[in-house]
Amino acid sequence: MKDIKRYSPVEFKVTPLKIENRDHWDVVLEYHNEGDGPWLVDLCHRPRLDLQTGHLNVKKPFGITIPAIPGQSVLEKGFLINRMNRIQSSIYHLGGDAVEIPNETEYTDVTEATVFLAIIGAPVFAICEKLSSLDFRDKTRETPFLLQGPFSHVPCQIVTLSRDGEKSGMVLTCSRGYAKDMVDAIVHAGEEFGLKPAGEKRFSDWIDSL
Repeated sequence: MKDIKRYSPVEFKVTPLKIENRDHWDVVLEYHNEGDGPWLVDLCHRPRLDLQTGHLNVKKPFGITIPAIPGQSVLEKGFLINRMNRIQSSIYHLGGDAVEIPNETEYTDVTEATVFLAIIGAPVFAICEKLSSLDFRDKTRETPFLLQGPFSHVPCQIVTLSRDGEKSGMVLTCSRGYAKDMVDAIVHAGEEFGLKPAGEKRFSDWIDSL
């Protein structure tokens, strides 16, 4: 029986410097000539779950309390948990360690059905404002916070994790079939700001700095 092989739908036109095989994914840790930022990072290998239940307020995925109000998010224990609506929450595993997916029927693993990208660096909002009218810098909301709506004309979940100068950044997810067009749109929008692809290590160091 052949080993399982998982593929990211994201392709960057740059040469990987360091690659690690993890849970059947080839994870790029670093690319050549990543520059000084801003950066676009492929996180498609990071586990993502959809939780739907009429009893969302009593669920505690991975021991974490789900925010009470739609649009609120919490980053805790390496998990980003977002309240989407009355009965639905999305869960992104941002930590590098292995995670066991809950076996309750309310959880759906959407990792291989979706794209997952991070955009980090000081100009992140200037880049994203070229692709969406959503207010990623909304100063009335505490970070992290979730926005749901069109990004480059594609329905997305976007979470602003930081709006703190050089540490600014966000993650976004959408249907896997939009991967190429989404990456092309972001790269084009970020060209004037020097946006470059970066490996997972860049993202991990950024998350640790928040």
